Amino acid sequence: MRKGFSFFLPIIFGLFAVNAGLAQTPVKVNSPDGHISVTVRLENGKLFYSVAHDSDIFLEDSPLGLKTSIGDFGEGLTFESSILNTIAEYYELNRAKVSKVEYRANEMVAAFTNSNEDTLKVIFRVSDRDVAFSYQLIGKDLNTKVKILNEATAFNLPDQATAFLSAQALPMTGWEQTKPSYEEGYTFDAPLGEASQYGVGYTFPALFKNESKGWLLISETGVDGTYPGSRLGASGTDGLFQLLFPQEGENNSIGATYAAMAMPAQTPWRTITLGKTLKPIVESTVAFDLVKPKYEASTDYQTGRAIWSWIVWQDGSINYEDQIKFIDLSAALNFEYVLIDNWWDANIGRDKMKELVDYARSKNVSVLLWYNSNGYWSNAPQTPQDFMNTAYKRQREMAWMQEIGVKGIKVDFFGGDKQTTMQLYEDILNDANNYGLGVVFHGCTLPRGWERMYPNYMSSEAVLASENLIFTQEASDQHAYKSTLHPFIRNTVGAMDFGPVFLNKRLTKDQQGGSIRRTTEAFELATGVLYFSPIQHFGLTPNNLDEQPQFVLDFLKEVPATWDETVYIGGEPGDYAAIARRKGEQWYVAVTNGKKEERSLELDLPMLKNAEITLIYDKLDRTAGLKLMKINKNGKLKLKLLGEGGAVISSN
Repeated sequence: MRKGFSFFLPIIFGLFAVNAGLAQTPVKVNSPDGHISVTVRLENGKLFYSVAHDSDIFLEDSPLGLKTSIGDFGEGLTFESSILNTIAEYYELNRAKVSKVEYRANEMVAAFTNSNEDTLKVIFRVSDRDVAFSYQLIGKDLNTKVKILNEATAFNLPDQATAFLSAQALPMTGWEQTKPSYEEGYTFDAPLGEASQYGVGYTFPALFKNESKGWLLISETGVDGTYPGSRLGASGTDGLFQLLFPQEGENNSIGATYAAMAMPAQTPWRTITLGKTLKPIVESTVAFDLVKPKYEASTDYQTGRAIWSWIVWQDGSINYEDQIKFIDLSAALNFEYVLIDNWWDANIGRDKMKELVDYARSKNVSVLLWYNSNGYWSNAPQTPQDFMNTAYKRQREMAWMQEIGVKGIKVDFFGGDKQTTMQLYEDILNDANNYGLGVVFHGCTLPRGWERMYPNYMSSEAVLASENLIFTQEASDQHAYKSTLHPFIRNTVGAMDFGPVFLNKRLTKDQQGGSIRRTTEAFELATGVLYFSPIQHFGLTPNNLDEQPQFVLDFLKEVPATWDETVYIGGEPGDYAAIARRKGEQWYVAVTNGKKEERSLELDLPMLKNAEITLIYDKLDRTAGLKLMKINKNGKLKLKLLGEGGAVISSN
């Protein structure tokens, strides 16, 4: 078995079956620890489910079902049977927030038939922090194909719940008609029934606060080329959020909005993570628990840290001389990668690119190259384009990259969630693996279990990322506040290529104009741990080597990009964020203050009891300071953070 290829040992025990002649709905399945329960019932031929944590309802009766080309499975259903199983599985990951997972869940498979006597099976899996469900379609007669036209699936939140949601954008809007691209802001603690920003609902993941009872996060996983990505419609005041397929106009109206599948068919998994605090949401692995690797890695793909000139120095830096400077910067920091962004084909050229790759290799730095995903579904002019969307061009380009030693690609501007677009993602990943290339996506959809499904998948943007800090002062003004949203929403379900850690006071090449950074330098360093991406692109520039103290440079040289363990420490949206991550025996704890006022916190760090630590903290002049300390036997640590400040703790 190749190193880096995750493996799994599923153990499934059937507990008992109930046939239709002996029992009726409701049927119920509990989590192994008994705290989470799912109830499925049939009422007047329609199917519903509900979710509870202990005695608290987290989802009220919510519809289930499909409308398909072979019949309606949303009404007129008859209960046939249910089976309960126990799932026990161990697997490993090498590009995630954890490296070893023991997944234990109870499974219920409930079978229903429609008037045509075709069968809909609803599969629920319930672990100690997650609920997941999927549909299977089995035809009575020989059917080799089916269209899933839409789903009855919905999520019925308690009426007093509040929402932290990112709006779905309208098709062919935004800069050069590149939306939707999962780059909208979030609502904050919004009442149910509030209209979505563009009137077309919300993207996954979706975070809700269930009054004082706890939190739940709704998302999906296992979406590949056989299904479109889904979204949530807007709810009324009743809190019912309908699951919706893509909009017709996405990707310049190319492709259908429905799913076309082979029979028997199974849909992706919809996931609900819940608990009394945000801990199960931050620590959840449900996006990976329910999927399997698609193919074996062709090479030992390297994760790590990257430098890229474009983020601060922008388009003008895409030239040979500036790229040499950033290769040297990457080498000086012991980083693994340099990313050469858009226009490299025009401004550097292929012959000189080979020279750059050779030079980078001599410095023990690997090169990533940027590509436009398309030639015809947006107006984004950046080149190289019209390579990644056609198989023979894509493979020829990848063969050239393999020949000169390029190690990965960043592909941008997808603009939709249709099945045909999901197939393009999968095709790019599959072909890239054949040529030993890792893949990062930008201007793209949410990753849905892809770290486990595709061994060369590295990361996705799918967030209002750090480029906006350069584009507008407003984004810089909100940077600290948003650092308390992403770790509890977007980054919980998969890799997030935000592009953190800016140490320039002004975010331009000459530092004379442009956005003013509001955050402290300790805050910025903390985001390098707080935000997770297997290839982490840092917003550093060559002048930082001379301007920063040695302990800051040492931190940058050593901070990992992937982790063995991730633990929620504290915080919630709009307040602060504190997350601990472990690599080997070493722990890092990242803390950011989302407010403009200074504050004191007491952190509970049981993993660091009696440990000697290094603390990078906020000095009064907003630069970073260094302290060597020992955590007491109770594992408690008091911190003082400046407004929009932060801290990083690392074990010695």
